[in-house]
Amino acid sequence: MRKNLFKGKTILITGGTGSFGKAMVRHVWDLGFREIRIFSRDELKQEHMRIELGDPRVKFHIGDVRDRDSVDHAMAGVDMVFHAAALKQVPSCEFFPMQAVMTNIVGSRNVVESAVAHGVKKVVCLSTDKAVYPINAMGTTKALMEKVALSIARVQRPGGTVVSCVRYGNVMSSRGSVIPLFIKQIKERKPITVTDPGMTRFLLPLSQAIGLVVFALEHAGPGDILIRKAPAATIGDLAEAAKQLFKSDAAVKTIGIRHGEKLHETLATREELSRAVDMGDFFRVRMDSRGLNYAKYFSEGDRREAALDDYTSANTARLDVAGTKKLMLSTEEVRAELKAA
Repeated sequence: MRKNLFKGKTILITGGTGSFGKAMVRHVWDLGFREIRIFSRDELKQEHMRIELGDPRVKFHIGDVRDRDSVDHAMAGVDMVFHAAALKQVPSCEFFPMQAVMTNIVGSRNVVESAVAHGVKKVVCLSTDKAVYPINAMGTTKALMEKVALSIARVQRPGGTVVSCVRYGNVMSSRGSVIPLFIKQIKERKPITVTDPGMTRFLLPLSQAIGLVVFALEHAGPGDILIRKAPAATIGDLAEAAKQLFKSDAAVKTIGIRHGEKLHETLATREELSRAVDMGDFFRVRMDSRGLNYAKYFSEGDRREAALDDYTSANTARLDVAGTKKLMLSTEEVRAELKAA
């Protein structure tokens, strides 16, 4: 029988009114947690979530990760932190990069340093495939979020706060993802807009994203990055799968790649894979433990890297239309949309 990681625990979820926070609350609902604290700045979403849950064990804290005082107020007495608060929309971050810096980098530092100061046992920071070889402001700030978190993990004493990160690709049916957009366009009898039919994206059901975070909570050491292996599909096949599921004859309109988007995404670099542990469904990327010994950077290389390739949405397991439909049907959100159609 697996150990119950949440029994009697007080849990803080930053950005907790989003898709991840709601799913995590559902995951731990019957696991005997002591208290869940939802920390976010949107009072309307908090009110809707409070009414929906109707459980006094779930507490709501208005605050902003940019404001250390509000973070500290929510952190006192917490056992574990899931840091999900972020600016995630690629175009928005492109036009307002300093806002992404303040939330994704400075805000993340506030959360992790506050957790350490309050003696929290474990912190799991949520990252994204866009943090690998970033070409946009969102990915760049998430990459630096990882670096900041790991720099804090590096100086913790044995028995101190365990800070780790998880990295995954597109969470299916989450807010802002392409699947809800395609379904909305189909239901409104509009053309389905795709950026590029050959663009590939990792696809991960929300339940597996939660599973990754729980796995990290149980298995990650200080400074680890846990990566969930995932299949990918082309955007063209994703649109066709949506059409077939909803029995639609909607036209597909190619609109071109948007600001800051890649044709393919990368979840792990070959440099990371050279020090990673393959754990079956997961990669565990160990923290780079090199210090400021520059000989190791200039005169001592790693021959293993030359034999590896990056782990990308172009070389992972590729889903065809039938496989994409099956994966879409595995999500509660798509099944609910089909039922309502």
